[in-house]
Amino acid sequence: MQPTPHAPDALFPDALLVEVAWEVCNQVGGIYTVIRSKVPATMPAWGERYCLLGPYFANQAQGEFEPMDELALHTASDPYAAAVRAMRAQGYDVQLGTWLVTGRPRTVLINPFQAYPQLGQLKTDLWTRHGIPAPDTDDLLHQVIAFGHLTTIFFQHVAQQVVAGQRLLGHFHEWMTGVAIPELRRLQVPAHLLFTTHATLLGRYLAMNDAAFYDHLMWVDWEAEAKKFNIEPAVRMERAAAHGSHVFTTVSELTVRECIYLLDRIPDAVLPNGLNIERFVALHEFQNLHQQYKAKIHEFVMAHFFQSYAFDLDKTLYFFTSGRYEYHNKGFDLTLEALARLNHRLQQSGLEGQVVMFFITKRPFTSINPQVLERRAVLDEVRETCRAIEHQVGERLFYAAAASQDHKLPELGAMVDDYWKLRYRRTLQSWKTTALPPVITHNLVNDGDDDILNFMRRADLLNHRHDRVKMVYHPDFVSPSSPLLGMEYGQFVRGCHMGVFPSYYEPWGYTPLECVARGVPAITSDLSGFGDYVLQTIPDPEQKGIFVVHRQEKSFDESAEELTEMLWQFVQLSRRERIMQRNAVESSAELFDWKNLRVHYDRAYALALERQ
Repeated sequence: MQPTPHAPDALFPDALLVEVAWEVCNQVGGIYTVIRSKVPATMPAWGERYCLLGPYFANQAQGEFEPMDELALHTASDPYAAAVRAMRAQGYDVQLGTWLVTGRPRTVLINPFQAYPQLGQLKTDLWTRHGIPAPDTDDLLHQVIAFGHLTTIFFQHVAQQVVAGQRLLGHFHEWMTGVAIPELRRLQVPAHLLFTTHATLLGRYLAMNDAAFYDHLMWVDWEAEAKKFNIEPAVRMERAAAHGSHVFTTVSELTVRECIYLLDRIPDAVLPNGLNIERFVALHEFQNLHQQYKAKIHEFVMAHFFQSYAFDLDKTLYFFTSGRYEYHNKGFDLTLEALARLNHRLQQSGLEGQVVMFFITKRPFTSINPQVLERRAVLDEVRETCRAIEHQVGERLFYAAAASQDHKLPELGAMVDDYWKLRYRRTLQSWKTTALPPVITHNLVNDGDDDILNFMRRADLLNHRHDRVKMVYHPDFVSPSSPLLGMEYGQFVRGCHMGVFPSYYEPWGYTPLECVARGVPAITSDLSGFGDYVLQTIPDPEQKGIFVVHRQEKSFDESAEELTEMLWQFVQLSRRERIMQRNAVESSAELFDWKNLRVHYDRAYALALERQ
């Protein structure tokens, strides 16, 4: 087989690159965003020499994976097609096709369940060869072990297709795919292997359960803690991948310390995460989109609050936080404390306006709160009644104007039929209530144990008329199908004024970066990989609308006061100043484009190709 032709800016033209991730065509967490957004910057350098490999889950893949037809598969000359043909000849269920994302990369998906009949032997081999135990009760571990076995077979077949002068790179993300690395090394498959941990598994558990995690990190007994949290098999897989790879990497300087103390290997490189930044030709586009989606949020806020009491939407700021429900790790606790302090400051200040704060996360719920749905339905009825009256008055006013002998505006109320007057009055009577607006939009399975709700109750942040910070806890991710917000997450972000993400444990942190990419100011922390990267690489980040709360070696109270001050300064900005800040945020977004950050991956690949 002849090497495939290279793109003009081809990188390492003698190398093939297989990038392996559990979230290829399978959106379950943040790695999906990493892989998907990096593709457009990877393809120009690698072209057809690049291939993604992941597990095949039909329900997840059907919307974003396009299989190659049989004729094309049998005539394709690249090594990945040849490897798939060889595996199929052995009876394996393996798909070759295209991931339907920007860049349309070549993608191989392998069904992990086909190896389940061999699980007993695979688990025995893992234990005897690599000291990794595997219980019989964890199906995710079974999927991971099966996929690791099939990944090893795929790499063996690709390696057989490599012609003289070519080399094979394998880049594995997270412990779920890294289980293949020790076996590839044992079999001496000729591949240069990289492993990236985006967050050590044990580190995430420890941070959730230890308020002084970073102070205690160097004293952790990893084995004892892994057993305590019942994650020993996965932790051993992660350690085996870290030690078996030729090049070991992580995503931020913060996680370097974790890797040293919890995985016992110093990372060879740090690979910061970026986004595929879609830049607009004119800055006013950002402002136009902000206005468009803010109007959608206005609709929700009117339905949610105005039945109880009204306030001036033109003097209302929309803040939000979002992410996995990790009350301490994601900084929800710090955010709530700062909001309570901000509420008190605003009440004392005499300043006009208020803040509506959205908490967007995922919690088990039984249904949307019927009261919230009813408020939305009644407001829709108010709108329809007003539109009917508007139409009737409009037609009659036009006729009256055309027939008028003077220049006076007619009495508009006289142009409304008694039916619509009565309908209007009755609709408004059913609209108004003395009940407080709910602080949560859904009925949780167990709201008595919810930390966010319990803080609101303790702090009396319950959407009283006199509260200047209003709370909306939305325990489901934003989507266009939701009857409440009815918009994409990215549209919701654009409609807000600021994102608040002062995480305690965040190996990277895409949420503030997604704000920056959409021209929305964001708060992060120096315990977030993104925040740490900003402090190291961007002078005066506040001038670019990126604010970093200091949490390293600071007490909770000190950090809460700093965050409160940031929010306080922001609410005092004029509309013109906020527009200028959004423009400054947008102009800084390019710093985090994969086109600029891909160089870190390139260096790691160069290092891996040097090592045998």
